[in-house]
Amino acid sequence: MVRIEENERAEISPKAQPPSPATSGTVDEISPAAARTVTGRGGLDVDEKQIQEVPYLEGQDGVRDIEAITLTWSKRMLIITYVWLVIVHFILAFESSMSGTLIAYVTSDFEMHSLLTTAQVVASICGGVSRIPIAKIIDIWGRPEGFALMTCLATLGVILMAVSRNVETYAAALVFYKVGENGMHFVLDVFVADTSRLRNRALVLALMSSPFLATTFAGPAAAQDFLQGIGWRWAYGVIAILTPLSAVPVLWILLYARKEARKRFPAVVRNSGRTRSQTIVHYAIEFDVIGMMLIVAGFSLVILPLSLATYQADKWRSASIITMIITGCCSLIAFGVWEKYFTRVTLVSFHLLMDRTVMGVCIMSGVFFLAARCWGPYFQSHLQVVFGLSIKNAGWIGSIFYLGACSWSFVVGYLIRVTNRYKWLALIAAPVVVMSAGLMIKYRMPGTPLELVVICQVLETIGASTLFVAGKIAIMAAAEHANVAMVLALLALFAAVGDTIGLGVSGGIWTNSMPDLLQKYLPPDLEDQRTKIFGSLVVQLSYKWGTPGRLAIMNAYGEGMQRMCIAACAVLTLTIPCALAWKNLNIRDKQMKGRVI
Repeated sequence: MVRIEENERAEISPKAQPPSPATSGTVDEISPAAARTVTGRGGLDVDEKQIQEVPYLEGQDGVRDIEAITLTWSKRMLIITYVWLVIVHFILAFESSMSGTLIAYVTSDFEMHSLLTTAQVVASICGGVSRIPIAKIIDIWGRPEGFALMTCLATLGVILMAVSRNVETYAAALVFYKVGENGMHFVLDVFVADTSRLRNRALVLALMSSPFLATTFAGPAAAQDFLQGIGWRWAYGVIAILTPLSAVPVLWILLYARKEARKRFPAVVRNSGRTRSQTIVHYAIEFDVIGMMLIVAGFSLVILPLSLATYQADKWRSASIITMIITGCCSLIAFGVWEKYFTRVTLVSFHLLMDRTVMGVCIMSGVFFLAARCWGPYFQSHLQVVFGLSIKNAGWIGSIFYLGACSWSFVVGYLIRVTNRYKWLALIAAPVVVMSAGLMIKYRMPGTPLELVVICQVLETIGASTLFVAGKIAIMAAAEHANVAMVLALLALFAAVGDTIGLGVSGGIWTNSMPDLLQKYLPPDLEDQRTKIFGSLVVQLSYKWGTPGRLAIMNAYGEGMQRMCIAACAVLTLTIPCALAWKNLNIRDKQMKGRVI
């Protein structure tokens, strides 16, 4: 069973003392005097016999702080913290489930249902690329600062969504929300890595994702109630209240625990001696602001044309589309040149990518998210139009992945804990994922029994969740604790790139295929309604079941979805060589400092 552990620590000997301040360079001393037994309010007794290894902490300030926290906090504080982590994950899962159901109706309300993908592309790019500077923030400044900043961004985004009056404002708000929400998840994942043994981490991460078991049903049901009642704006208003309320207790715990840790280990705090202007320049360099702008602009301008081309009169021959693609490619080239020759601190730690496990996991993550997004954005609409499901029931089927992944993650976590290995699970799961995508090509067409659609979803869930959990453990096993935040950020970056390309593929298939498919299947008396049908889910559902108009829309949806699934199946074949590239490390002996799970 998973248990809270306080690692045994050897008594400090004189030989283990750190160098004196005069000769220590950048390493700060935590002397035996600073490690004497101190009993604080609700704290853990810490004395010289409890300190492991050399009695000074290494790394950047944020890493030193969290290691000091694990050395000083009590079992009670650890338990309370994890209870609140589960609560925060529940709120975020509920918001994500409800918002995912609402977004199609929000864009339809603006009569721009087809811009759904475009809005999500920009949000996905920013949400993924921002993980790199977030990782630097929590390593340099601290976990509490990063969590507070992400909470503010998420709350601001939701407020803007609630008051938006056009799709442009909503898309901008979605970017703020996605950066904040993804950032909150990221900081909490890093905190779990800080406070758990690698052997138990898969089970702990499964516990953190368990709220999806409830929100899978609660989110779509709440979305339907809001849509049929007081409206989708009030739904976002409720989210704007819940987000900061759930985050404040976790933030207070982190700040309090850090304050107590710094009292007991004063040398954890380092004075930079910089002036305000020097501090601004220092952090601009540390966070590589220029590199950040180049990579965001590059990916945005390369991927966005896949969705925007149909809205131009000349489509792919449009000057604006060509300019965007060329500018995006130049930005990506400039990013590479900047990172290689000019920046003092790279945005991406390239040396981490030289490890075949890190590279294999990152590429696999990108491939899977690319495939999932090839059909994911329009799956909810597909279920409602082609199979006649209600908002609630379509949301439940669309959320099978979350429901199944949360349950199956416990199984995967237990198998990893028992065997102390992860690669064998990935080698089994990768072919299952490819098979499930192949079956989707056949079993998402009109007239298919709904049970077969569900079976495909279940198979995909088992394979994908196994790869996801095993991949996270593999990439953390390949890195030291000081680099955990960065490798998780790299994993998120690759996922965002894959997610963005997948959104671009699905948007490109939708915007370039659906108008022609509607023209192909619509009866002559409805051809003049093609633009309205294409742009609004509400209009599509307004045609009664069994009428010629509804049958034509169903056939167009079926053929369009089939093309999306073919693209997904093709790219998922890459998961097999990626899994083969991983190192099969033994995670049993990987230790963490202090009191951890």
